[in-house]
Amino acid sequence: MIRTILVDDENLVRSGLRMILEAAPDIEVVGEGGDGEEAVRLARELSPDVVLLDIRMPGTDGLSAAARLTRLPNAPRVVLLTTFDLDEYVHRALRAGAVGFLLKDTPPRDLIAAVRTVHEGNAMLAPSVTKRMLERFAVPEPAGAAAERAEAERRLSVLSERERAVLVAVAKGMSNAEAGRALGMREATVKAHVSRILSKLGMSNRVQAAILAHDAGWA
Repeated sequence: MIRTILVDDENLVRSGLRMILEAAPDIEVVGEGGDGEEAVRLARELSPDVVLLDIRMPGTDGLSAAARLTRLPNAPRVVLLTTFDLDEYVHRALRAGAVGFLLKDTPPRDLIAAVRTVHEGNAMLAPSVTKRMLERFAVPEPAGAAAERAEAERRLSVLSERERAVLVAVAKGMSNAEAGRALGMREATVKAHVSRILSKLGMSNRVQAAILAHDAGWA
């Protein structure tokens, strides 16, 4: 079972999310909270696999809570939910360590699929978000980006040639299975490489590593 916590300051939203998720045979909602502080407390007490967080909440918001959650021992996968489809939130959420960003009007079937996807170690972004993220990385570098690229390349210099190839595949949005087919590796080997990449870079998830690869111009 995928142990999940729901955190939103609106009871009605939490009730709706619970109904959707518990309709799936492999997902269990083990806790609910109304703000970021509760999210961190519940995560420590219940050791969930996935935490669904609203971004805008009174007190400690979802972005602040996500950064704290991803630093916990055995950190859960964090998916942020919002009614606001704003790039500022997306970039901040991913850099905070979240592996998913979905709008609250996401269809129930897609919400269930997202929980399963992030639990497997992959990222999940709303389609509109994915499209704009790709467009963002396709535009010419703004002034001052050269320094950012140089810093990213410096950080990535610790990776082996094979690890670099795996990271490029991850940065292109490939799953472990897809990367394995593209690189002639077994899926388990790709997964092991990803774990080593994250360890070397001091990161909690593959989305952060993918962002760094994009910053370096690798993908």
